[in-house]
Amino acid sequence: MPNLSRNRQDPVLVKLGMTIRRIRISKEISQENLALIAEVDRSYVGRIERGDNNVAILTLTKITNALDISLAKLMQEARL
Repeated sequence: MPNLSRNRQDPVLVKLGMTIRRIRISKEISQENLALIAEVDRSYVGRIERGDNNVAILTLTKITNALDISLAKLMQEARL
């Protein structure tokens, strides 16, 4: 059973997830490859991209490193 956040589908999480997905796709990285590089489960990446999980800052840092962008740039692009 996935560990879904109590804040599931919160507008902030949805914006963050959509931005991660958009950047990932623009860099032609699959969810599976992103998960491998960031050392997280592929299904977790999917839940983050859908706004279903309130991602921890350390995991978010792994994801931004795997996408070769800064955490600040991600937040700026997500308008957060």
